Amino acid sequence: MSEVVNVPVAPVLEPEAQAFADATANPPYRLELAPAEDHKAVRRALTRRPERPRRPRGPTIRGTAMSQHRFPLRRFSRSETARAEAFSDGIFAIAVTILVLGLAAPAHRPGRLAHALVSQWPAYVGYFASFSYVAVIWLNHHQAFVRIRSMDRGLHAANFFVLFTTAALAFPTGVVADALRSDVSGVDARVAVCLYASLASVMCLSWLVLYHHLGRHPELMDPEVEPTYVPHGRLRSSAGALAYAVAGVLGGLISPLIALGVFIVLPAFYFVSSEGLPAGRGPAGDMGA
Repeated sequence: MSEVVNVPVAPVLEPEAQAFADATANPPYRLELAPAEDHKAVRRALTRRPERPRRPRGPTIRGTAMSQHRFPLRRFSRSETARAEAFSDGIFAIAVTILVLGLAAPAHRPGRLAHALVSQWPAYVGYFASFSYVAVIWLNHHQAFVRIRSMDRGLHAANFFVLFTTAALAFPTGVVADALRSDVSGVDARVAVCLYASLASVMCLSWLVLYHHLGRHPELMDPEVEPTYVPHGRLRSSAGALAYAVAGVLGGLISPLIALGVFIVLPAFYFVSSEGLPAGRGPAGDMGA
């Protein structure tokens, strides 16, 4: 019976590695290569690493394919109204707080307090007119956001415009109060009522911008919003801007008291019509801000 002899099988190496193995098996450790390629072959054999599989080239995070499937990038996303409403309510609260800061105890001599309190009646009238205006703005703003379901960048800008004019109302209120206290029919009083009328007109125009944007983008509102809401809002805003402008002209040319009367009456008009104009009231009592 023949004996089985296990003969070791030499591993199969690459040419450079095989040349290196053969040359270093016995001294003097020389490779059968040209002198210039001698050390290069040894270096390649020792430092060679297995090739990694290449990743398939695809779009990066800025590419179109990956951004569509994994990271959809948008220039501006629509958002809910909760944060805008909370921010707006904060601005309205600050605005009315600043108004009341204009009421201060008057300086007076002993026994003349009653006269001093009566003499600053322009401050009371200005506070009443401006507080009523801000209250009506808040009411209309609340009714508008009852109907709005989402906001885009344009609607945010229109809302900021409304808040900008509302927050600035305390400034002309104080100017009117100081000017009327000095001289009811003087030049300063005429300039003061023109200033107030100008800002009030701009405030009405800010609402016109908001209604205009809602009219162009009805998808931002609830589908069940009454069709007359936006047209009546535009009409009321335009009428208010015109009325305040006329009041400013009459107050500057004839008498500041005429403008002051309009400043008191117009908020009452907006409050009465906050449920919508007569032709726009629905059977369910829908409100039109």
